[in-house]
Formats: sequence, C-alpha cells, structure tokens
Amino acid sequence: MACLESPVKAHGVGFFLELRKRLQSGLLIVGKAVAASPAEVVVTGGDSSLHVRTPGGELSLALPAGVSHEQGSCTPTPGGEACGEELHFRLRITVDQSADEEASDDVIERLRAKESYCFYCQGCKTRLLEDRVFKRVLPLPNGNWNAIVDDWCCHPDPFANKLLPRAEDCLLGDTFLLLARDGGCEETLAVEVNPAGAEDSQDPKKPCRRLALVSCKSCSSVLGEAVAPETLKLYITQVVVEPSVGDREAEASQLNRSLFLEKTIAARLLELSNTLSTFHFSVQTPDEKAFLLLWLLNSDSIVASVPETCVGGERSVSPPALHSPSPRAARTLKLLYIACSDRGILQRDVVTSWEVNAIGHPLVLPLKVCEELLQVLEDSNSSLPSSLRCMRSYEVAYLRL
Repeated sequence: MACLESPVKAHGVGFFLELRKRLQSGLLIVGKAVAASPAEVVVTGGDSSLHVRTPGGELSLALPAGVSHEQGSCTPTPGGEACGEELHFRLRITVDQSADEEASDDVIERLRAKESYCFYCQGCKTRLLEDRVFKRVLPLPNGNWNAIVDDWCCHPDPFANKLLPRAEDCLLGDTFLLLARDGGCEETLAVEVNPAGAEDSQDPKKPCRRLALVSCKSCSSVLGEAVAPETLKLYITQVVVEPSVGDREAEASQLNRSLFLEKTIAARLLELSNTLSTFHFSVQTPDEKAFLLLWLLNSDSIVASVPETCVGGERSVSPPALHSPSPRAARTLKLLYIACSDRGILQRDVVTSWEVNAIGHPLVLPLKVCEELLQVLEDSNSSLPSSLRCMRSYEVAYLRL
C-alpha cells in the first residue's frame, strides 16, 4: 500500500497498531477523524490478520505468520492528556512459538569464509568488486578501540598496521568491512585525500587526520576510506554485499536509499544488543564526535501505521482504498533518540550525562550517513500518533527490520 511507504507529515494518523510478541498484547490507536467514539470501532481477527471496521471503512492488516488477534479482547483504554484527537484500545494476541523469524539483514553476520561475494554500490547499483572469496572472515575489537590506545600505552601504537587484512581476509567492524585492494578496484573505485578539518589543525594535542576517501567512480558516492595503501574500509550503509550468482543485480540494492539505511541500521543494532547486552548506542562521525544517541527499548514490536488520508472519512482526500492491497504489519525496533545538536536544556543534560558516564556503545558512520539516519528517525517520529512521539527528554521512532 503506497500510503505505508512514506509518512504523510501534513495529516494525522488514521490507524496505528503496535503488537508486542513477548508480552502478547497490543495497542491500537484510531484517529477521531476516522471514528468519533470507541463504539464506532469494531476489531476482529482472522488467520494472521487483523480487521478494524469504522464509519470510514474497513482496514485489513496482514500480521506475521504465527501471530493472531485474540477475539473479543479489544477494549478501550485511557490514553493520557496528549491524546485528545485519538482513541486508544488494548488488545491481546496469541503467538505461535514455533513461528520462524525472518532471516537477518545484517551483512556482517551473513558473511562466511570460502564463499563468493560481489560488492555493489548501494547508490547506483554498480558492481564494485567481483567474486571475492575470503579464506578468513574475522571480527575486529568492538567499538572505537583504536581511539583509546594512547590511554593504554606509553609508547607508539603497538597495533598500528597489524590489524589490517591480508590478501584474502575480510575483517569485520561494527559498521564497516576491511578488505585488501585488488586490481579490479582501479576500474570501479576512486580515492581522494580529504584535507584535515580546521578544528583538528588548531588542536596541537590532536594529530591531523587526512582521510583518503573511497568513492564509486560511476556516481561519486563516498563508500568509505583507504585506511592503508592496500586496505579498503567500506561502510555497510554504502555497499550491498550479495553471494555471487551470475549477472543478477543485488536484491538489497533494489530498496530505496531510506529503507535500505533503515533496515541495515536496525539489523546492526539488534545484533549488537544481543551479542554485547547493551541497549545504548552513540552514533559518531569519523572524527569521534557524537551525533546521535540511541536507546533501544524493545525488539519484538510489530507495527503498522496508516495515515488519515488513506482512510475514508470526512477529511479524506480520496475514497477508501484499504482493501487492495492489504497493508502489512512489520517487525521493528522501538528506539528513543536525541540529536546531539539539540539545543533544548533537558536534551543537553542527557547528552552531557552520556558523555560523562561513557554511556553508549560507539557506532561510527560518515557524517552524511548520520544526517540521513537522523532524517529517517524524524520521518518515523512525525508519522506516529502525537501521544507516542515523546518519552521524557527523548523522541520516539521505529526502525523496520
């Protein structure tokens, strides 16, 4: 359904549904432009589906396999002071514990030794690296460990040039891959030295850091850095990695940029939270400046949102069109976030607290990607019912898996 792909900022939410698999419960919000009172809302369930009937029309939501609504469990509930234009309902669901989860989109978890892969530019779909087969696929230390080596040692960095890949290695960071250059790189990749920032050059204690940026020759998109003469650092948000299968294009590269970034970051946050048992992340630029603070609240949400303009009613811009195709509820991560540039007093206090107490596992991404991620979060936030957009000093967003 086209209305689900891009949030409509100028209009309210018609329907919003969040189901929690672990709690086996859910929250349904219906805009008062769609139904004026709880008596006008009738909720029923089918086989992996949920049906909501209002005077504005009937909505059929497709649920993941193994998830179904418990008939007769939907009851009105108070929504608080912020929901004057909303009706809130609580409901129960049943979850088949044997239902399989969808495969992870986390490229770092999917890479395997002795298998052949092709690397594509996510922006223009150009095939960058052909049929790479790695003898070793090894993880690097988590976080920006190299930024604190000076605090460990009283002599020059003993790890310098030692944690670099050999010819047939792939080293995995939290948000990037380290690969050895080969002859094919000259045809598809360009390297340009970026001057050190003005702030770096003015700080005598901070060494000048000139980035050798790696970009796609076809579209000039920055893909990563050349961290050594024969070593490429490619960010997972900039490239698509797929098993080598003939001449077909990478499936993930068919996603639009915003959705690709959303799913890539969501998969990475989920995997890191599971492996490191952490739920706080500090998204940083390559110069180690915090850009975004993320707090992962839960990873078992199933969410669907239909804008008011897609629902029949007095304010609808078109007749009801909810029957074809059925909107689908998607697995998501629920996040709290704060932009470090926020000038609000409460937000600044949170940012300072995270910095002083070293809260947040660092995730390094190019500045442009950080800005894109913030836009994805803001778009998600703007599509939520007004009563759900804020929590304490944080903004709320959902990222699709």
